[in-house]
Parts: sequence; structure tokens; C-alpha cells
Amino acid sequence: MFQRAGMWLTAGEWGGPKAGETVEKRQVRYRTVGDMSCTGAVDSDADTIEKVIAEIAASRLTERGATRADDKMSEAAMEDRKREGYF
Repeated sequence: MFQRAGMWLTAGEWGGPKAGETVEKRQVRYRTVGDMSCTGAVDSDADTIEKVIAEIAASRLTERGATRADDKMSEAAMEDRKREGYF
């Protein structure tokens, strides 16, 4: 994982860390519909459905708004994905 714009992201074919962004191993989960190419991860030790539900119930951040990386990359990122056949 590497951190950018306050989110934990995973390197892949769509991009990776830039100069100054360090990579580290973390236990995370993805909090919204999507995948690691367009969604930031959050630190989590939840390893069961029950723990995930408890974590969500205790959170003060929205599941979608805090981690949708496309929204922080550009206003047109989601539309660009649609044109590229992501959906």
C-alpha cells in the first residue's frame, strides 16, 4: 500500500507510487463497491462479517465518500472508466 491524498492505494497496472510515496504492508479492507483500481482502502483488523458490520456501525465516515479514489483524481475519472469499458 502507499498513501496518496489521505487514502491507502494499491499499486497495479493502472498506476503505483510516485516519488516520495513509500510502500508498506498493511491489513486493510475496501469499504465501498469497486476495486483497488478506483477505491482507497482503510486500515482494518475485521476478519469476519460480524467484525466488518461492527466496524461500519462505529465509523463516523461514510462508506463511499471517504474512499472513492476516482473522485480525488479528477472530476471525469469515473466517466473515463466507463468509456474504457470498466463497467
